[in-house]
Amino acid sequence: MQRFALEYLIEWKNKKDRKPLIIKGARQVGKTWLLKEFGKNHFKQYHHFDFERDKNQLLPVFQAELSPKIIIRNLALLSNKTIDIENDLVIFDEIQNIPAALTSLKYFHEEMPQLAICAAGSLLGITLSDMSFPVGKVEFYNLRPINFEEFLFNYGNPLLYEAYSEGYQTCTVSEAVHLKLLKLLKEFYITGGMPEMVNTYLLEKESNPSIFQVIRKKQDDLLNALKADFSKHSGKVNALHISSVYESVSLHLAQYTDDSVKRFRFKNVVKGKKGYSELFGPISWLENAQLIIKVFIANKAELPLRAFCKENIFKLYLNDVGLLGAMLNIPPSAVLLGNYGTTKGFFIENFAAAELLTASGSQLYGWNERNSEIEFLIVKEDRIIPVEVKSGIRTKTKSLRQYILKYNPTCAFILSEKPFSRKDRIIKYIPLYFAGKLFATDFC
Repeated sequence: MQRFALEYLIEWKNKKDRKPLIIKGARQVGKTWLLKEFGKNHFKQYHHFDFERDKNQLLPVFQAELSPKIIIRNLALLSNKTIDIENDLVIFDEIQNIPAALTSLKYFHEEMPQLAICAAGSLLGITLSDMSFPVGKVEFYNLRPINFEEFLFNYGNPLLYEAYSEGYQTCTVSEAVHLKLLKLLKEFYITGGMPEMVNTYLLEKESNPSIFQVIRKKQDDLLNALKADFSKHSGKVNALHISSVYESVSLHLAQYTDDSVKRFRFKNVVKGKKGYSELFGPISWLENAQLIIKVFIANKAELPLRAFCKENIFKLYLNDVGLLGAMLNIPPSAVLLGNYGTTKGFFIENFAAAELLTASGSQLYGWNERNSEIEFLIVKEDRIIPVEVKSGIRTKTKSLRQYILKYNPTCAFILSEKPFSRKDRIIKYIPLYFAGKLFATDFC
């Protein structure tokens, strides 16, 4: 299986002013696998050091001395392998477990810039505030779950992927291709973008008639592992609150049937806690761990959008639509048949949020003003483009019309299961499977 992130890593390797690279991302998004593939295919050899599994062995290396020469010498002794600083890749995995190792990246940049060194951390966003951080001495890359285009690229149907690529360039897709892509999109709704689920599905989809049950079991196992992370990294009481908030996100989404997802409500999420200030900690923990997606709701569609948002008014989604289905126990057969009724709207909206976040890499926004609301606003250069998300049972565009009357955008998108079409000179229907291309392609 290939990840598009590999292209970024190759560009990073070839930079003349390369800095140590830190890859952030949620558990199980494939950070370790990606770096090992990168090292195997683009370097003489790679050296992988796991700061979680081998913490006791590695900790002394960074306790006494942060000189890169001494660190590399000691790591070579530990691994019994020579490290060629000109031609090898060094990987510090789960680096947040040894804060001094993060600090050492500053000295690697200053004293050993020729060494290609990458670090990875699943909960790095949780612990950065407690570390001596090498400001300006490192680069970051945020690795997110596989998106639909990556899923399609790895699916094993190059002709279909070619048609998909031509489709977003020409804004035309034949009916046969459209129906096939919608079918694969439903499969992706079940697997989600966690690499283990996708890889298992792609390897066994032809031979195992029970493959979706296998996927659900793996998703349940991952959810249990995430809950164990809560306890391990936040303490028992905090873990209970974090777990309650995490589970409440899916339940909150499931409340919305024939309507857009509304702002997240804090009441009854954790017993005895009613307001944002009391739930700020657990929500921030989950956001920093990249397990949820926060979408601020702007009350005015003008730049900068953040200036028109309140800190306590936002929507929350899960980082992966497959995990959403698993948490709500939506049968895979119902998803494939499109027969999951009232859940369809929020399910598709969560998919769109994840695709847009992966594509943009920045804060997402929605809009709510005078009882009118738009699911998402995307910013392209100096333009704000409204994006509505429609399931089969949601077809009204009253809010979008109000938005257009007030802000006169150059274009507006409706993501739906319809093929490409124009409603008028401004509103354009975009197939859902192109949600991740809204930033990269000028559909206007």
